[in-house]
Amino acid sequence: METVVSGIRSTGKLHLGNYYGAIQNFVKMQHEYNCFFFIADWHSLTTHPTPSDLHSNVKQVLVEYLAAGLDPEKSTLYVQSDVPETTELYLYLNMNAYVGELERSTSFKDKIRAQPDNVNAGLLTYPVLMAADIILHRATKVPVGKDQEQHLEMSRTFANRFNRLYNHDYFPEPYAFNFSDNLVRIPGLDGKGKMGKSEGEGNAVYLSDSPEIIRKKVMKAVTDSGPTAENQEKPVEIQNLFDLLKVVSTPDTYEHFDNLYNTCQIRYGDLKKQLAEDMIIATTPIRNRINDISQDTSYLRQVARHGAIKARESASKTIREVREIIGFRSF
Repeated sequence: METVVSGIRSTGKLHLGNYYGAIQNFVKMQHEYNCFFFIADWHSLTTHPTPSDLHSNVKQVLVEYLAAGLDPEKSTLYVQSDVPETTELYLYLNMNAYVGELERSTSFKDKIRAQPDNVNAGLLTYPVLMAADIILHRATKVPVGKDQEQHLEMSRTFANRFNRLYNHDYFPEPYAFNFSDNLVRIPGLDGKGKMGKSEGEGNAVYLSDSPEIIRKKVMKAVTDSGPTAENQEKPVEIQNLFDLLKVVSTPDTYEHFDNLYNTCQIRYGDLKKQLAEDMIIATTPIRNRINDISQDTSYLRQVARHGAIKARESASKTIREVREIIGFRSF
């Protein structure tokens, strides 16, 4: 069975864009692949080196992924910092990672522009840590977005370089992987692009949002003054609302409002009210599970420990073999 590895941000609540995109694919993958999903708390320190409450952030992410359908019995779900073998492999890979190639990384250039007062070594070697996360479990498939494709290419470079330098065909090449050809893109409520935390609180509907908050956010969504001719093309901000409707509502509901728009009879207030109620229906089961799981401290502890044991079993085998290949021996 092929191995899949994917990192999960350790900051921020999950929103509808996460759920209908990556998470639903993760839930499907865990039934067909040997999946390792880790909460990347070490990675978060590259941009937030002094977090106010790292543990609570990690706990919230763990709770929400469990509530969204990740099954710790079917996949390995663990916290990155619970697997110290990751840092050992990170050290070995750093010895053969060159400053010039790391400085040319697009994400590094973007980050130093965004945080000029915090250009740390961890930020520079971020791609090396990402490579360690992936090849530690000798993964061949990695679900990544466009913004991470260069890092994945660097992971292949580091894996191949290790094999070449030590004359041992050990690490397989990891490749970008989409479980489904029909990836769902969830637009934001501000009419400017995809849903995401970085776009501001009003852009995203979170899985943990209460019905009242969802209604308030949706009613503030950007609209125009309405169509002026039958069957005219929808502007981006209106198309975004219809795209959201297509995801969370029934086909006949979508068709109803589409017909109203095409005949210049649309009332955006009615559309927003329907969209909000359908979002509430879609998120209620997950929100209820979030509330239940977050109260079950013993279960969360069990999940984290179980995930760490499974991840370390895989990781320790790799490190043991990597040490042997490099030449480390016990006296």
